[in-house]
Amino acid sequence: MPVSRRKFLNLSAGSIAGASLGGISTALSGIQAQAGNTSGYKAMVCVFLFGGMDNHDTIIPYDQGSYQRWANIRSSLIRAQGASRARDNLLQLSNEKKLGFGSRKFALPPELAGLHRLYETGNAAVIGNVGPLLTRTDRSSFTNELVPLPSRLFSHNDQQATWMAGAPEGAQFGWGGLFADAMQQSGANLGAAFSTVTTGGSALFITGRETAPYQVGEEGASQPWVLEYTEEKLRDELRRHFRAERYNRGNFLRRDMASKVHASFDANELYNIATQKIDASNETPFPSTPLGQQLRSVARTIAARAHLGVHRQIFTVAMGGFDTHSGQAQDLPALQTALGDAIEAFYGAIDGMGLANDVTLFTASDFGRTLAINGDGTDHGWGAHHFVVGGAVKGKQIFGDIPEAEFDHDQDAGGGRLIPTQSVEQFAAPLGRWFGLGENDLANALPRLSNFGEGVQFLS
Repeated sequence: MPVSRRKFLNLSAGSIAGASLGGISTALSGIQAQAGNTSGYKAMVCVFLFGGMDNHDTIIPYDQGSYQRWANIRSSLIRAQGASRARDNLLQLSNEKKLGFGSRKFALPPELAGLHRLYETGNAAVIGNVGPLLTRTDRSSFTNELVPLPSRLFSHNDQQATWMAGAPEGAQFGWGGLFADAMQQSGANLGAAFSTVTTGGSALFITGRETAPYQVGEEGASQPWVLEYTEEKLRDELRRHFRAERYNRGNFLRRDMASKVHASFDANELYNIATQKIDASNETPFPSTPLGQQLRSVARTIAARAHLGVHRQIFTVAMGGFDTHSGQAQDLPALQTALGDAIEAFYGAIDGMGLANDVTLFTASDFGRTLAINGDGTDHGWGAHHFVVGGAVKGKQIFGDIPEAEFDHDQDAGGGRLIPTQSVEQFAAPLGRWFGLGENDLANALPRLSNFGEGVQFLS
């Protein structure tokens, strides 16, 4: 349906005005605050891997001695995986700095070839052994109960929430949402409704006190399908109905809900108009996998940033299936292929827009997994290794710690469950600074950051 310039501007104004409760006061306070750096455009993209990705089959020991120890521990699982885990078939990581690793070497499995290409071209890095912590912890303090621990370790729902929001299931605000709050208060986005965007799942991460997740699908924002099949007069009447234009009852809660419906309808209409304006002639092809299509939606949203009135955005996409208690040899390689290929395509799309330095993608997960195997799978772990991707990343490096593939070392909680050496807060802080947050805003979003020393600085 063609839309005039006047109608587009009216829709834009309507979605902005109704994007959140107290929108006017938020905008005014943002003018006053100016706490963060909001120049240019920047976006963060969280790829959450539900179930707990196996860190021991993500970053694999590659020097001969370390590889052999790893292969001996996981011998039956490696046999089931076939030739793909033979040392000669692994993809060695260059690791230019070799910070603290001596002669040790590392590799990715062949299914992560897409991420390997990004790494070797300097557009990706590995952050080793990240996970939820309350204070620095090692094997001795853990086994002797000398330090406080995150609540309900090894529980899926609770550790997902702890990664996203610093507290177990029931947490209300994620650190991504609090980052977005800070930027909104600094006047970053005219189109506040589009500050945080999810393609489904992991919405807690981008829920703030003032910002709420905006959901999009593979084909855009949802609208009542009946509007596409009605004549103009009836269509206009139905639009007024779906926008709750004539709802004027006295109950404040009902009126507030009607206002939200009105704002949501307008925001969805504006989003679809904005993304339809994108020149699709040079659009990067994405894999047809669910993750590939989610990241395509993110790329299209970023391409429409000017029409949406945003300078700072945080996205979250999700991929499941990583809880590989059984059948890991059959299931995990396909998941790794889908992950690597989708992220590579996304980086290509962003680079094609000239935004490689302005968009940073990172992975997160419930937890890692045990080095020990339980037959044809692995059990819940704790710390894990993650990827950061983008032109601003200090690429071709492994930051943090990759403990030896053996048992009973200082960071082993039992069975090869890694006790994290980088807290989630230390992982998040460089992202927040790069995004434009000042130190006060960073401390408000990550209140436990002061419990730890400075983490690794993986962004330029």
